[in-house]
Amino acid sequence: MQQLQLAKAVSPLALTHTAEEYGIGKTLKNPLTSFMLAITAGVFIAIGFTFYITVTIGSGASSYGLVKFIGGVAFSLGLMLVIITGAELFTSTVLTSVGYASKKIGTIDMLRTWTTVYLGNFVGALLFVALIFAGKVYMQAGGDWGVNAMKIAQHKLHHSFGEAVALGILCNMLVCLAVWLSFSCHSMLEKALIIILPVAMFVAAGFEHCVANMFMIPIGIAIQSFAGAEFWHVAGVNASQFADLNLYNFLVKNLIPVTLGNIIGGAVMIGFTYWFIHLRPLQKKQEEAEAQLAAEPAE
Repeated sequence: MQQLQLAKAVSPLALTHTAEEYGIGKTLKNPLTSFMLAITAGVFIAIGFTFYITVTIGSGASSYGLVKFIGGVAFSLGLMLVIITGAELFTSTVLTSVGYASKKIGTIDMLRTWTTVYLGNFVGALLFVALIFAGKVYMQAGGDWGVNAMKIAQHKLHHSFGEAVALGILCNMLVCLAVWLSFSCHSMLEKALIIILPVAMFVAAGFEHCVANMFMIPIGIAIQSFAGAEFWHVAGVNASQFADLNLYNFLVKNLIPVTLGNIIGGAVMIGFTYWFIHLRPLQKKQEEAEAQLAAEPAE
């Protein structure tokens, strides 16, 4: 009888080395390849948020926490698709900070990679906005789908700058920890399962994810600006109730501060922190050994 063998646990140090290699690999990709993979990631995260919008319709009388948890689990589909297909997501791409701290990634290469992926994510998210709007998904459930989408988007515009940065930091700590946990997995099923709770937690808690918002707020703006009279009649609401859904508020009150927060949460709070804990001591020993060797007189 064949015995089942449990996979050996991966050490925290090994995970940090994996994160370092993960970031280096991102900077070595052809920019066009990175951009195309980033477009797919933008679509996948939008798919996750579409799932969230749909399962939270009509939840007014339900338990707040339970509804948020179910929505968070639904949203985790987006990150599952990103990880399993190898798509490029900005919020996990900032983990290139580990390789940067180890001086294996240059500043220009890191910033170029961040910019390429960020723009690709934006394109993918807006592409999915166009598809959702063209398919009139907002008309589902008697227009409640569209109203729910606008309410979610509207809520995201009412944080102060500092609040949005803080919520962005908290979000990307959880996203990057989910990706970090996936480094320990030995199968795609394990990767899919291990990310569910960190992702569900950040969504349920209302933390802010810049790529998700690249879809969520534009779909709200699109519905508020371009939905026909039929939608407003069926939904029983007025467009003036959502007048704050506009491009300026999207960029200034949400996307910019949330992006800054996501960078701090992922690159600094996770990437730099674990580099400092696990890799900096090794790097320091190597530097000391090299300095000692250089100081020895040549024979």
